Amino acid sequence: MATQAHCAYAFECLAAHFDHRQPLSLAQVVERWSRDHPDNTEDVVSDEEGSQQVEGDDDDDNAEMTDAGDAAPSPPHPTSARSPAFSRLLHRSRGGTKDADSAASSASSLPSTTTSASTPGGSAGSSGADTPATSHSSLSSPARSRREPTAGIAVNGAKYPLFVTWNVVNRSGSKTLRGCIGTFEPQHLEAGLRSYALTSALEDTRFPPIPPSLLPALSAHITLLTNFSTPTPDPLDWTLGTHGLRITFTHGRRRLGATYLPDVAREQGWSKEEAVVSLMRKAGWRGRDGEWKKTWKDGGGELVRYEGLAVGLGAREWREWREGVK
Repeated sequence: MATQAHCAYAFECLAAHFDHRQPLSLAQVVERWSRDHPDNTEDVVSDEEGSQQVEGDDDDDNAEMTDAGDAAPSPPHPTSARSPAFSRLLHRSRGGTKDADSAASSASSLPSTTTSASTPGGSAGSSGADTPATSHSSLSSPARSRREPTAGIAVNGAKYPLFVTWNVVNRSGSKTLRGCIGTFEPQHLEAGLRSYALTSALEDTRFPPIPPSLLPALSAHITLLTNFSTPTPDPLDWTLGTHGLRITFTHGRRRLGATYLPDVAREQGWSKEEAVVSLMRKAGWRGRDGEWKKTWKDGGGELVRYEGLAVGLGAREWREWREGVK
């Protein structure tokens, strides 16, 4: 499972990039984080895990997935909030062209790994989400804790599909999305976190690259995905609030695919059917709601369940810890 030490490592990688230096290794961060938090045998999962939405294609497990949410024009100041806050969409149509904002990725054949969280957006075609995000969870809101012994974090050898998300946190504690990119291809933890921490911060095409001046206002969120099921033709064979969804179906001679992370449907108040219809639209389907079952059946629809938990850490907490590291 992801921990705050992983989030601290994401901050370390981004700060090192800005400072033109080598970052601490993941092993160093984990060891020192554990040492400096001796009374903290469990990491706190802040309500920063709020919302995330991801969409991907079914035949490219090793392809990078990037948010394809509806991007507002580039703001005049880097700290300007984005309207599609927590719409973390990843979208690509198989057999078609990649979106400028998206890349494909598949989960149907992945081995089990760890966890993640997420929220919605609206229908998305090649242009991404059409519905404004509705989640602006607060860093100061009640946190949920999970048992996560930091001293036992696997550093070497472990592989995980993962996502790295950066949010901007304002003075009231509300956050808005600033970058979210990940992959369903299992990654060696250190290399994957380092790569996607920078890619998410600097290469999410909906946003200008995060500048050094914005670092103090950021929060980092790490999502590790786990417990992938085998594909099923039943689009409702999953549990609200527990499972993320990955669907594929053929429509208009194209194989479409999309993903919602586990918290999306619950946070939107959707039924399972509403979540599947929304996900089909994000994949690029433009039919009427009442036709979704026929489209699914005729298109050989398949669903893969998975689980996930997002863990977050704010820049202030990271900075206070980092200043004590020699």
